[in-house]
Amino acid sequence: MTHEEAMCARGRVLTEEEENVLARQNTLLVSNFKAEKLEQEAKRNWDLFYKRNSANFFKDRHWTTREFQELVKGGDTGTRRLLEIGCGVGNFIFPLLEDGGDFFVYACDISPRAIDFVKKNDKYDGNNMLAFQADATTSDISDVVESDTLDIVTLIFVLSSIHPEKHTLVMRNALKVLKPGGILLFRDYGLHDMAQLRFKPGQKIAENFYVRQDGTRAYYFSSVYLAHLAREVGFDIISCDYIHRRTSNVKEGIDVPRIFLQAKLSRSRS
Repeated sequence: MTHEEAMCARGRVLTEEEENVLARQNTLLVSNFKAEKLEQEAKRNWDLFYKRNSANFFKDRHWTTREFQELVKGGDTGTRRLLEIGCGVGNFIFPLLEDGGDFFVYACDISPRAIDFVKKNDKYDGNNMLAFQADATTSDISDVVESDTLDIVTLIFVLSSIHPEKHTLVMRNALKVLKPGGILLFRDYGLHDMAQLRFKPGQKIAENFYVRQDGTRAYYFSSVYLAHLAREVGFDIISCDYIHRRTSNVKEGIDVPRIFLQAKLSRSRS
């Protein structure tokens, strides 16, 4: 494998100590019984997460229009139709509409409590949005959103919370509601992000898939994996790249590298 191929598969070159950390994670894996229980209780665990953290845990995502020009209105395009899968409490959709985005927004989340927060937000307007509870791994989305009708679907830090065995189901459901030529915008945790290296033995469920202390889960994506997944489902790949950032806090002495994976995928017009 060439250096370039290795970087595509891994995101970055690890230090010897980081390699050792990953090796130690493999010394004690989550039991099959616990892994199955976590899968069965995924909805409950996210509902409890929002109960503990209310609507104030995440910062509004004003960066999305900078990273994805598809969200910026260009020319006389009229009102476009967008679905956010895994909307949480609305940190993406409300800033998007505030910034002048001309969209009718569908927003769904597995957590009923998260949807309640969205609907209770003063900015919620039934004239240009519809929030609903749905499990993206099932057909729930197409029960609300017609097939072949959306301009954009977003998966922003949500596919990582879903068991990798169900990633294909989510992507197929996204493809189904997009119209020909529609775009899927993706951003999530990249392989060997610093957060992945913080997991201890006993927290690893499967390859690149972990459980946090609160029972929610996190998967870390390689560009190779996502590209394969996209092609398998039937998406055309516009771009699929690692995004390197640093999290810095001088006061707390924090300066760590972060890796995200960002992609734009399209549904073929044919």
